[in-house]
Amino acid sequence: MQVPRRKGDPRLNKKVDPYLTEGKYRELVAKLERMRNSRPRLAEEVKRLAEMGDFSENAGYQLAKGRLRGLNQRILDLENHLKVAVIIETNPNTETIQIGSRVTLEREGKEKTYLILGSTESDPTHSVISYQSPLGAVLMGHKAGEKVDLSLADKLVEYMITRVEQA
Repeated sequence: MQVPRRKGDPRLNKKVDPYLTEGKYRELVAKLERMRNSRPRLAEEVKRLAEMGDFSENAGYQLAKGRLRGLNQRILDLENHLKVAVIIETNPNTETIQIGSRVTLEREGKEKTYLILGSTESDPTHSVISYQSPLGAVLMGHKAGEKVDLSLADKLVEYMITRVEQA
């Protein structure tokens, strides 16, 4: 006889990017504390609604139980993320691009500055890119004055690294 198995939840066993800035780490610790503090209130709500009778027809109970389960899962995910977290420490004596570097690139006469961080903190709208992004991956290990080529779907884009600063 075969043991029944549940289909895997795509959120489970998801690899998290461990690289965080000190500020983001503190922000996540504070968020975890807020979530832990809200858990007793949700558990009390579940208990109160459970006392109302039949579980199968108690929509409020089902919703509260779902919220509590969701909160518990987010707490577990955040605890696991913080366990593997690596605080980004840049070496100010290097000229090579690394995680935590602020890089100014020139393309077709226009300059753009990017901060390279982990994927948890990336925000392309504010010029913060991940070291795992296509552009971030191409830049890693290069120095100011070098040219790098980024292969896009249908063309090759050339960037000139004009300045590298350690943030």
